[in-house]
Amino acid sequence: MTSTAGGAAQLLAISDLHIGYPENRDLVEAMRPETDDDWLLVAGDVAETVGQIRWALETLAGRFRKVIWAPGNHELWTHPSDPVTLRGVARYEHLVEVCRDLGVLTPEDPYPVWEGPGGPVAVAPLFLLYDYSFLPAGCTTKEQGLEYAHGTGIVCTDEHLLHPDPYPTREAWCRARVAETERRLEALPDDLPTVLVNHYPLDRHPTDVLWYPEFAMWCGTTLTADWHRRFRVETMVYGHLHIPRTTWLDGVRFEEVSVGYPREWSKRPEPPGRLRRIAPREVGAL
Repeated sequence: MTSTAGGAAQLLAISDLHIGYPENRDLVEAMRPETDDDWLLVAGDVAETVGQIRWALETLAGRFRKVIWAPGNHELWTHPSDPVTLRGVARYEHLVEVCRDLGVLTPEDPYPVWEGPGGPVAVAPLFLLYDYSFLPAGCTTKEQGLEYAHGTGIVCTDEHLLHPDPYPTREAWCRARVAETERRLEALPDDLPTVLVNHYPLDRHPTDVLWYPEFAMWCGTTLTADWHRRFRVETMVYGHLHIPRTTWLDGVRFEEVSVGYPREWSKRPEPPGRLRRIAPREVGAL
């Protein structure tokens, strides 16, 4: 892959655009590729309504050579302000169809291979959810964890707006998604490295810096704790925590690429909405 814009093509990433905030919508308006061949990974939480999700992904798909989307929890909310009242699997499938109309790749499509600088790598957008297995210290069951969270007042809005229909629970939906995704990843060639893109981190360690540790229950599943080793991961791209940073585990790069809410990014010294380069690795990256 070469670029017609005079530079090397890049695999870029962003998440947690939350364009319901006008300031964040402005950030999306300003996002541009640096070359004609740049790909963009969008790791969830674009917005809460289908109309806003469509606008953002259509805007980005019109600029980047390829846009690849993995859903966050906010896209899956059946929000009172959204005229689309679908719930659970039906809502997710509707969003997949919206993406296909726009030419945006989803977890339901064949995994594309990035052949540009830093490649080849299979780029796998994932939809896995969570199963309450990142429990608070001293808790051994979901019920204990939720009781503790309610006692602190730190309870994810998913408990009210993210419906698992037709699954009986979100954790049952999570287990089904993990099993299907595991099967697909195992089918990839043994010599092909991967970039895995999920709204939640595959391992619990990024949640260790949360101000409210109990929120980790809504941040992933222990079922994927070894995936960064099993599936030859070059970089694990995620969002959700609104703590953009790079961490390393077993020599694997974990990249949190959130924009977050204006009240969060306005306090940071770096400009908001910067697209994070996944491949080739940025200068100074280990």
